[in-house]
Amino acid sequence: MKLYINSVGIISPSLQASGEWQLPRVDENYLTCIEPDYTQWIQPQQLRRMSRIMKMGTTAALMAVKTGASKPDAIIAGTAYGCLEDTATFLTKIIELNEEALNPTPFMQSTHNTIAAQIALLQNCQGYNQTYVHGAFSFEHALLDAGMLLTDTPAQTILTGGVDELTKAGHAIHSRFNKYRKQNTPYLISPAGDGTWAGEGAAFFMLSGANESTVAIADVHTFMASSSEQAFQQLDNFLKQNQLDTDAIDFLLTGKNGDQKNDLFYDQLIDVRFSDQAFGAYKHLCGEYSTSTAFATALAYTILKHQTVPVSVLNGSLNTPIKTLLIYNTYGPHHSLILLTV
Repeated sequence: MKLYINSVGIISPSLQASGEWQLPRVDENYLTCIEPDYTQWIQPQQLRRMSRIMKMGTTAALMAVKTGASKPDAIIAGTAYGCLEDTATFLTKIIELNEEALNPTPFMQSTHNTIAAQIALLQNCQGYNQTYVHGAFSFEHALLDAGMLLTDTPAQTILTGGVDELTKAGHAIHSRFNKYRKQNTPYLISPAGDGTWAGEGAAFFMLSGANESTVAIADVHTFMASSSEQAFQQLDNFLKQNQLDTDAIDFLLTGKNGDQKNDLFYDQLIDVRFSDQAFGAYKHLCGEYSTSTAFATALAYTILKHQTVPVSVLNGSLNTPIKTLLIYNTYGPHHSLILLTV
């Protein structure tokens, strides 16, 4: 079942205009979102009680809904950590106030499904509402669920997205595992080094099963792999299932994150399977986070819609029209494939 993308709403560390994505400014080893004027989308009295991730996720969703010009029949979100800042605030206050006189707002907003619920309240959407919290597969599983719904009712419109925030506590915990770079570097991908940049973002899509005049998500696949051979076999099976081979992929969008240990796999992937294909990367625009494939899908939509690859993304040259685009992302042993067509 193809998922046709009617509209996109995105908040990210990078600015996008006319199909081009500007490289974000890096002051540390992390990227934070360029946030809009939220009052254009949400009433000030409602904003007052919203945490940062709720503002980002809800506004990105409302952007997609406004562009799509219709209220969604269902809402499906994917997030790995949910409202992490609210959770940390509530747990900290428990200790500081000795479990007395606690502010209930951080507790109410600490659950992972808060964002999808808030969107439903603002849109008066009383239909199916689901949040997937499956780590690095959260956004992909949200897409799979949307696909199953649209298989049964293609005429529906489903708001689907992925969102995660960067917090001081989360960044400190991941830094203990040497995940991020120790020193600031002006560019992430080239040359690769030790560690990556932390990132965050929110991207939502209005999806339907009956609009063949736009970009479509043709298939989604997730799997675990402990070796390149296992991953390549899964890739071959995925392409065969879609009656494709590597030569049929016009553009490969990889999840290279600048960590030389991580990027070694992508170098092997390109050498072994996509040596003759055009390819690029996206995490230098948004940073590394669990639902970064939502950003990648928004970027892929822009590429296919405008039929051009941003200079900040393309590695090498591109000579053919872009009809088929494959997103390949890894997050540790987690591998995901998202195939888009036009």
